[in-house]
Amino acid sequence: MAVAASLVVAAGAVAGVLAAFDHGRASDEAGPPEVSAPPRPAPLPAVPSTSAPATAGSASPSPSPSARRTRSSTPPRTEKKRQHTTTRVAARLYRHPDSQVLEWVRSHAGDPRHAVIASRIAERPAAVWFADYSPETVTARVAAVTSGAAALGRVPVVVPYAVPGRDCGGHSQGGAPGLDAYDAWIDRFAAGLGSGEVIVVLEPDSVAQTACLSAGDRADRFASLARAGRVLKSANPRARVYFDAGHSGWNAPGTQAAWLRQAGAASPDSSDGIFSNVSNFHTTADEVAYDRRVLEALGGPESLGAVIDTSRNGNGAPPDGQWCDPAGRKLGRAPTLSTGEARIDAYLWVKLPGESDGCKGRPGTFTASYAYDLASS
Repeated sequence: MAVAASLVVAAGAVAGVLAAFDHGRASDEAGPPEVSAPPRPAPLPAVPSTSAPATAGSASPSPSPSARRTRSSTPPRTEKKRQHTTTRVAARLYRHPDSQVLEWVRSHAGDPRHAVIASRIAERPAAVWFADYSPETVTARVAAVTSGAAALGRVPVVVPYAVPGRDCGGHSQGGAPGLDAYDAWIDRFAAGLGSGEVIVVLEPDSVAQTACLSAGDRADRFASLARAGRVLKSANPRARVYFDAGHSGWNAPGTQAAWLRQAGAASPDSSDGIFSNVSNFHTTADEVAYDRRVLEALGGPESLGAVIDTSRNGNGAPPDGQWCDPAGRKLGRAPTLSTGEARIDAYLWVKLPGESDGCKGRPGTFTASYAYDLASS
């Protein structure tokens, strides 16, 4: 992530959110599945892992060369309530059954890479992204994910990604046509959250990547994000909403915290804390240290925590600052709601490993060769 910190959303086709690409794609790729089917009437089969496996694809932001420094109205939450949520270690994250990696696994049983990809990526839970502006269908699509998770007693991770001016007009530009439209879209998104536990990773890059905005436009965006947090938590008091903290190689903790405070991230009415490293490669240790510094500078109640994207950070960030499907990376820590680290609420796979940044495959598309490289490193 950095100045143009988002994964390409090519031709409006967003992994895990929109329909599949044309049928002429290479066999190495899987097309983005629909996340628009109605909720399944019966529970899905149990999965043989301690966490529920993989998810629909991510139209995730990925780091861009120009800003990387590795480069170069619900009541306030109380500490007692916080203790309840953080000691609930038996809960399992949700694997959404309609994902690009699962599509590839189902249709490539004879591929020599099948076993590695199936066991090391497809059997992991990951976030479900909603990156297209489609107010008519977003409630039903979010409900399909949250109700599927609730039927299994698991916790889904959902990513609203439609803020206007997304990616500063870069590769992943798009989103709602304006803040009024975005506010209405968030209302409809929130209506699909249900009543079970759900983690909301609210708008990757929306806070860290605001240098391209005027002071007035930045203030308007932050006001809209603060509203979004309130709406999401009011619609489902069990929703845990996290705000964008960039990553440890980007903005200084004090700068990031000041922006986050303006965006409502210090208020328990809007926020449960921050997220970092989405679609990036920085080590978990670096992110833990960075997130704690941001939280300290942010202020707010001690109940605020952080979640970290560990999907591709097993080898850390490339020393040359490469951001587009860099070679030599590997999978990071498995997703979990029990980190053993103070103020670190979860390690998540927000970016689904194997979905290309645009160099080893079409942007946002699951590419088996890339997935295999990550899983076998």
